[in-house]
Parts: sequence; C-alpha cells; structure tokens
Amino acid sequence: MSSPRRGSMGFYPRVRARSIRVTVKTWPKINLSEPKLLGFVGYKAFMCSALLLDSYEKSPTYGKEVVKACTVLEVPPLFIAGIKLYGSNQGRLINLTTIYAEKIPDKISKHYAFKNKIPPNIDQFKDRITEVRVIACTQPYLTTIGKKKPEVFEIKVGGDPIKALEYTQNILGKEISIEEVFNEGDYIDIIGVTKGKGFQGVVKRFGVKILPKWHKHRKGYRKVGSIGPIKPTLMRFVPRAGQMGFHRRTIYNKKIIMIGKDPSIINKKGGIPHYGIIKNRFILLLGDVMGPPKRVIFLRFPVRPPKHPRVYKLIQIIK
Repeated sequence: MSSPRRGSMGFYPRVRARSIRVTVKTWPKINLSEPKLLGFVGYKAFMCSALLLDSYEKSPTYGKEVVKACTVLEVPPLFIAGIKLYGSNQGRLINLTTIYAEKIPDKISKHYAFKNKIPPNIDQFKDRITEVRVIACTQPYLTTIGKKKPEVFEIKVGGDPIKALEYTQNILGKEISIEEVFNEGDYIDIIGVTKGKGFQGVVKRFGVKILPKWHKHRKGYRKVGSIGPIKPTLMRFVPRAGQMGFHRRTIYNKKIIMIGKDPSIINKKGGIPHYGIIKNRFILLLGDVMGPPKRVIFLRFPVRPPKHPRVYKLIQIIK
C-alpha cells in the first residue's frame, strides 16, 4: 500500500522568489465600459474576525450571522509616474514608447530616475497601440511601516486602448485611490510572496513520516526511506530538503467585504502589533493573505471569477 504524494507538483521548483515586489504575468480579459486600472497595491496589516450576514440563498447558513476570518490591508494612494504604450508583433508585446510625468515627488525621484530626454509624440503611435499600462509607485512613507523606498509596478489599463490612453493622460502625475479601481463586494486575486522559513528538511517541508528510532534505518530517521531506483538516477517527485517559504503565490477570488475611509474604526489601542497605526484607507478581505505583516500585496481583477459568488453583509468587525 503506497502513501499519497506529499506536496503539490504544481508549485515546483520550490525556490525563493526573486523579489518581494511581484510581477503580474497574466491580466484578465474583461470588457469595461470605461477605462480603469486592473490592479492596485496594498500592505498587509493584520488578521481579525468579522460578524457577517450570509445573504446567499443556496447557502446552508442563509439569513444567519456567521463569524469569518478576515485580513486588513492598508492601501495608500498610488502615484502615477508614467505611461507605457505597447504594440503587438506576431502575438508578442512591443514597447512603443514611455511617457513620464513632469513633476514627481522628491521622495520617489531620489530613488528612481523617471525622466524623458525628448518628450515623444503620441500621435504617431495611436494606430499601433494594443495595450496601455501605467507606471505606478507606492507611497510607503505615508504609512507607519518604516519603509522609505517605494515599489514600482506596471498596471494594465482595461477598456479600449484609445480611451485608455486618454484616461492615463488625465491621471498622469496624480494620485489614484482604491475607490477608483475596486468596489465593495468585488472579487479580486491577490499576488504576493509567502512567509520565508529558510532551509528545512523533508519532515517539515513535505510532512514525511518519521522513521522508527530503534532499528531498520541508518544515518538518521528524519529522512526519506529511498530517493528512487538506480535508473533514472533521481526522480524529481521524491521529497528532498530545501527552501521552504518565501515563494511567489497567487490566491484567486478573494472577496472585498469593506473599503474603509476612517482608520479609527480598525486601529487598536497602542497600535497594531508588528505593524503600527493605519493612517490611510484600508480594505477588509474575506479569508487569509500570504506573507507576514508589512508585506506588499498586489490586488488584481479576477482572471477566473466565480460562477456563483457569495453575498455577505458586514455587521461588525471583531478586533
């Protein structure tokens, strides 16, 4: 009788993420009547419980009050520092030109050199534009996490490319808030880096059963019994020791329960442990979020939205 495989092969190789600042590989294909950013950025603050009213008719707890675990993310406004225009060539994106804002705050410009030597003429690229993205900078200095250097993300703008270009020209050099991107009740995907746990053995990394300590083994008991046959010499699905945690992960379809403007209703007396005081807008997400407090999290429109979305109404936040 064989035991089931420990650990999913869908996450191989289990290596460290390149950076805490993730890069979005896939953008949703949605039809928007008006152009809008397809993502936003926040910082994980803490987890709490929330008293919710289940309003989903097919749920066994329909019409009842339920307590669910939730995560609070602080979402300070993003500064739009530039615009990137892309064309297509045989299915591949080609960078046509980049436009930067004339005035960029000193707290951002001292870390990144956003400047055009010669301002480009956009009219010559209008017939070739297939995708419009913005260069958005976070503003961690508006928070209490103690970070000064902002993160820079490329965020795609949904909608018609020509209308998206006009929209980005209006917001270039300005700040954009979370309400301009998401609404309460929306489903989103979150992308981030998990909590790092260093180099670990097979027992903690894969849950391998510990061998008997008295006989039938040699040179250790917190190890696998066999790493495979003679040929092939090494089978890649055999549990091995290595890096655990600090992996790039994506969690699909997280529901936004609340978008808060007043941080006083969520702050704790003396500050939030391991985070500090929330000073900006925040969102309340249903469920957990990867990473420790202060970890940067990217929020994106869902690439595969749920067919039967659940409906919850917030009654009370239990700190």
